[in-house]
Amino acid sequence: MTTNQELFEKAKALSNHKQLTEEGHAGYVGSALLTEKGVVHTGISFSGACGIGYCGETGAILSMLKTGESKIKKIVAVSNDFKCMPPCGRCREMMYQVDRENLNTEIIMGDSTITLRELLPERWQQLWE
Repeated sequence: MTTNQELFEKAKALSNHKQLTEEGHAGYVGSALLTEKGVVHTGISFSGACGIGYCGETGAILSMLKTGESKIKKIVAVSNDFKCMPPCGRCREMMYQVDRENLNTEIIMGDSTITLRELLPERWQQLWE
């Protein structure tokens, strides 16, 4: 079983900023997730001009989706200064919209975890449930 520390180390290894072009930066955030089937997927952030930007979690989630999985057991995002950070609102929504069971996903926050359900207590989708 993959531990929280192992996921943190994988994400940390990816969070090393690279200036790609005048506009493009990659690696401010590294992310690693563990699927329900025990597979680890990783991703890095990208920031560019004209509103182009993707979080590290987005990369990890898209990697997971390529393999046909959608349920995230655990996820961590590590900043360029090697701190755990919670997912932004867009990433929280993405996890929920990929699979409703991801409300049970554990978000690793260093020595503790919080569930996506706790981060999304009031969802706009509830209007139609």
